[in-house]
Amino acid sequence: MKDSGMADKLKGMGNKVMGEAKEAWGNMTNNDRTKAEGKADQLKGKFQDAVGKAKNKLNDR
Repeated sequence: MKDSGMADKLKGMGNKVMGEAKEAWGNMTNNDRTKAEGKADQLKGKFQDAVGKAKNKLNDR
């Protein structure tokens, strides 16, 4: 069974959403650490999404 990358895309989407929420909370509470964690979660999500897309392209060959 081929890995279509969908799991990576879903994890990425979840991390991006969680990161956006965490960053917004950090902005509201003026908490630099929470803002930074949110940005890191978003970056992790973007990376996971890219991995999922790459896996999908490999399977399309």
